[in-house]
Amino acid sequence: MKKLFLLLAFLPYVASFSQTTEPNLKNLKQLTFGGDNAEAYFSFDGKFVSFQSNNAKWGLHCDQIFAMDLQKAAKDTTYRPPLVSTGKGRTTCSYYMPDGKHILFGSTHLAADTCPAVTYMPGKYLWNIYPEYDIFVSDLKGNITKQLTNSPGYDAEATISPKGDKIVFTSDRSGDLELWTMNIDGTNQKQITFGLGYDGGAFFSPDGKKLVFRASRPQTDSEIKEYKDFLKQHLVAPVNMEIYTCNVDGSDLKQITHLGKANWAPYFLPSGNKIIFSSNHQSEKGYDFQLFVINTDGTGITQITSESKFNAFPMFSPNGKRLIFSSNRNNGGTRDTNLFIADWVD
Repeated sequence: MKKLFLLLAFLPYVASFSQTTEPNLKNLKQLTFGGDNAEAYFSFDGKFVSFQSNNAKWGLHCDQIFAMDLQKAAKDTTYRPPLVSTGKGRTTCSYYMPDGKHILFGSTHLAADTCPAVTYMPGKYLWNIYPEYDIFVSDLKGNITKQLTNSPGYDAEATISPKGDKIVFTSDRSGDLELWTMNIDGTNQKQITFGLGYDGGAFFSPDGKKLVFRASRPQTDSEIKEYKDFLKQHLVAPVNMEIYTCNVDGSDLKQITHLGKANWAPYFLPSGNKIIFSSNHQSEKGYDFQLFVINTDGTGITQITSESKFNAFPMFSPNGKRLIFSSNRNNGGTRDTNLFIADWVD
């Protein structure tokens, strides 16, 4: 769901290569080789990542969730991580539970075994906000052990606090796409944002006290009408988004970027006083998404990536030493996006 997949592809025999134009990324390695692979998020011990893929070579028709052993993936380009979702419906936004034995994700599988239809509209880039999405917990063998949401409408984009006590997610149950929190067991579900627009893709700060997320804020009458009309059709046009932060209870809401275009996929740096995110604000045509770092007060923006036309979904390992992200670099001309991991250099 968090995808702006404007993608290209892969060379299956290359897994590691040198980089000279991205000084913050050292020892860059390619981890997947085919399909759209995204939203790779570390386990609490940093040894695994959960991610979503639609790799047709794995018999997939739309996104499903996989659990990757990073040591195996770095050594073997033919490694196929185990499936941990049901293989039915469409899934999104997975995250390891604190115990390392279960994974959280959004899925439409209760509504239908098949992939829900994707909406296309000439001249518009749209995301489907499937009302069939709910949030589930699975064990590492793909057995659903718990359903955390069951309200009518969209419930997805869930991530977990480093403290292991809370989950933040996006829901439209109140009539708009807002951030909600709940306890790790699904209890005490509470809305924490209230501004008109799409609030989503939230992550906790390293100390678990704050959130960073992307948000659209339609302003003019025509923008508001378009947003509401699309929302009635379970759609959003994610082309104008900025990065925001707030406390876990929703207080102290601040807009961090004022860049225009699409600024999204934010994540706190290990220090907690900077944010890495994906943006096309420098692009003339809208297709060039690079990673940037900015201070939490909105100053000091620095470009991190420069290779390829799509780089997004950055996440730091728990020890802060590695960065994983999705990119269409090294793609050989197809439309695939793959996962890459690198040592982080300040």
